[in-house]
Amino acid sequence: MTNEISVQREINASASQLWAMISDITRMGEWSPETTTCTWIKGATGPVTGAKFKGANENGKKKWSTVCTVINAEPGKAFAFRVDVGLLKVAEWAYRFEPDASGDGCTVTETWTDRRSGLVKMLGKPLSGVEDRSVHNKAGMVQTLERLAAAAEATAG
Repeated sequence: MTNEISVQREINASASQLWAMISDITRMGEWSPETTTCTWIKGATGPVTGAKFKGANENGKKKWSTVCTVINAEPGKAFAFRVDVGLLKVAEWAYRFEPDASGDGCTVTETWTDRRSGLVKMLGKPLSGVEDRSVHNKAGMVQTLERLAAAAEATAG
């Protein structure tokens, strides 16, 4: 199992538009095939470093929630957050936005870093229904960026 995977996609929309879409965590369910909803918690109202949100996830009949903490929020450049379940470390998700020469499009890179301990990895399949999290997440990341591109390109310009 790989500890970090990344996928990239060229999207015909500005880096600032794409950052605004990804960093609006209340919309994550529109892009992600596994995350259904996200809600700001503990007084947070938007994407700033230190803000926390709760993510609800689903895979078939399996459902679980996580608490996430924003660790990087650079408008138009980067958005990243750490995922935890209670005191257990789960993952880090990061998005980078690199404008093309025209500024009308950009490359979006989504990266997942596995932060789970051996015990948490063993609990992965019973709790989420996923045996190989790297393979599963890579396919989901491709789908996430496809959905993001479709939505962004429909409204770009």
